[in-house]
Amino acid sequence: MNQAAVRLRSVTRSYGARGTENTVTALNQVSLDIPRGTFTAVMGPSGSGKSTLLQCTAGLDRPTSGQVFLGETDLTRLNETKLTLLRRKRIGFVFQAFNLLPALTAEQNVGLPLRLAGQRPKRSQVLGVLEQVGLRERAGHRPSEMSGGQQQRVALARALVTRPEVLFGDEPTGALDSTTSREVLMLLRSMVDHGQTVIMVTHDPVAASYADRVLFLADGQVRDELYTPSAEQVAARMTTLSVVSPKAGAEASC
Repeated sequence: MNQAAVRLRSVTRSYGARGTENTVTALNQVSLDIPRGTFTAVMGPSGSGKSTLLQCTAGLDRPTSGQVFLGETDLTRLNETKLTLLRRKRIGFVFQAFNLLPALTAEQNVGLPLRLAGQRPKRSQVLGVLEQVGLRERAGHRPSEMSGGQQQRVALARALVTRPEVLFGDEPTGALDSTTSREVLMLLRSMVDHGQTVIMVTHDPVAASYADRVLFLADGQVRDELYTPSAEQVAARMTTLSVVSPKAGAEASC
């Protein structure tokens, strides 16, 4: 039985003055385990709490109450300095926007997290990660000299260079065409098959179908889940989710 890479225990995240009519509850008493070496997709309508779930789980935001564990580390007990160090060493991020520095080569962009952590990147390590995403031969190219799919794979290599325990993706294929998106998803799937833990927020049923498990959120709660589903099953389940209330929908602006 796989140990949990991430555990949430009664996690609630609210915005606004507590106890007033302006309070918005983005997450409401969420408890779940993410096993190591698995691919989890998180889906839900706008305002369902999926982005807040990702941010709290990754240590980018603090829950109002409850606990978040990365392995055996309780993130809710860490101060901001320790959280920053944990994110640099143990967590990787890939976003819809590639966020590459245009003046740097692929090799330099990938090595950046190591430099920020006070380390001198080993060229063999950086090139090894670029080779893992199929871009070793593009190491000397700048973002403007690469396609969107290649830039996202560089961003993926940058997220992996620190050998994170968990890789978080926030709509990582949202800016890509269907063919390129499939290439990135197959790459993520391959990494999971070799032991990487991936948690990905997506609105795309096809992207979610690459996951081992799909969590469906509505009104700040996990309402359903599917294991190894098809894209058609994911799309069908999305249509059955409760309509998000106007109050919950305000989470998108928080």
